[in-house]
Amino acid sequence: MDQTFTAYIERDPETGLYVGTIPGLTGAHSQGATLDELRENLCEVIALILEEQQAQGEPIQVEPFVGIQQITVDV
Repeated sequence: MDQTFTAYIERDPETGLYVGTIPGLTGAHSQGATLDELRENLCEVIALILEEQQAQGEPIQVEPFVGIQQITVDV
């Protein structure tokens, strides 16, 4: 069964790497030199976390992703 996850992606200004986090899935974060590499790395991390949850008899729990907002502040 396929499951879709939302990734929050930033670029680290010091390393130039893309850093991704899956909101609602504890421990699901990775990095990559390219967006394609990051996607592959995140897929591996997600699969490992889900396998571990299943192996421990835990239900697969992913908190729902609510969204992002852009906030404008007068500075």
